[in-house]
Amino acid sequence: MSTLAQEATVAAVSIVASAAAHRYLYLRLVKDVTASARLRRAGGATAVALTVLVPAGVLAAQYANPTRIAWLAWPAFVWVALAAYLLMTLVVLEIPARLTARALRRRTGSGPVIPAQAPRAPVVQQGHSVAAPVMGAPNPRPAQDAPRMVDRRLVLARSVALLATGTAVATTGYGFHRGLGAPDVKVVPVALRRLHPSLDGIRITMASDLHLGPFFGRAHTARMVRMINDTSPDIIAIVGDLSDGTAGDLAAHAAPLTRLSSTHGTFFVTGNHDYRHDVDAWIATLADFRVTTLRNTRTLIKHQGGAIDLAGVTDITGEQNHDTPDYDRALGDRDASHPVVLLAHQPVQVHEAARHEVDLQLSGHTHGGAFFPGNLLVPLTQPLTAGLATIDHTQLYVSRGVGASLPPIRVGAPPDITVIELRRQY
Repeated sequence: MSTLAQEATVAAVSIVASAAAHRYLYLRLVKDVTASARLRRAGGATAVALTVLVPAGVLAAQYANPTRIAWLAWPAFVWVALAAYLLMTLVVLEIPARLTARALRRRTGSGPVIPAQAPRAPVVQQGHSVAAPVMGAPNPRPAQDAPRMVDRRLVLARSVALLATGTAVATTGYGFHRGLGAPDVKVVPVALRRLHPSLDGIRITMASDLHLGPFFGRAHTARMVRMINDTSPDIIAIVGDLSDGTAGDLAAHAAPLTRLSSTHGTFFVTGNHDYRHDVDAWIATLADFRVTTLRNTRTLIKHQGGAIDLAGVTDITGEQNHDTPDYDRALGDRDASHPVVLLAHQPVQVHEAARHEVDLQLSGHTHGGAFFPGNLLVPLTQPLTAGLATIDHTQLYVSRGVGASLPPIRVGAPPDITVIELRRQY
């Protein structure tokens, strides 16, 4: 299947999924809570408009100039985040709501039965008309209970809708605040074998996943640069997914990178998002900003009498763009007395790194799961969601990144800049 056909299929599936999701939201948030024909028509029209807004915003964010589609991206992705939490909350509440509704029905129909007086046919007795009982007359009690049952169902539906809406609005608001806010700064000591005593305490400050685009611009980059410089780094590593647009559109947003300051320079490796546009143009632009791209290569960092190899490989996505990661080229024929630190965007690349006896791999890509249920999905494709672990005798550190992909929210996975302090292993 061609790339165009794949994209068309994904777009079609996305539209169908969007329509199904908005249909469900309409039923629970509009139809179930009001009998007003006017409000139901307004809610239906809104659902249709939002069904169109979501794929339009996604397509614009992928293919249009990010600096020109913010007016569409903001409402589209704010609603994507809000709708996601509405759906999750409503689905969680679906079972208890149904159980409560069933209990209400049973309670209404299980009370003591008090026979009603049946209508009587007139009987003449001593000159007076007296009503006589008519056999088989219906008991009027259910008709009296029906309005109360309807009222209870309406109260239940409105309570569920209000609870879901309040939860979704609060969670989405917090997510945007955290996702667009300043990242945390973490200091993580990592012990390496063969580390020269003079290198004990050398600092590699890493940042990943800037995702420059409609939500993260020049101010975001400038803040990150200030925070990195404040860590007094010896080496700076930018581990992929620099942007969600072309260098021609977003070079100005990346320009503050020229102010990065460290002892041995700034180094970059490509991420999967970097291949959505002209990766060569971005690499050339970064060179103008004094950022060195490690494209299946390495450099020897000499520091106070000691040395480490700093290597970098391209992202796995490069295989589809004639830029396949080449571990033999990046890691072969090196001095085995030096420890090697590998920059690779995706944590899953650690398996190849381990085969090449890499001491430490630094990665990003996962965003730490970004928000629920992302933290549950990441382990399906990656060996580590965030933090430090040892895999096949190679240490792997995964940063949550400083930006976010769309929508740009963070819940339970705050953005971070990490200072890796290399320590001598005794």
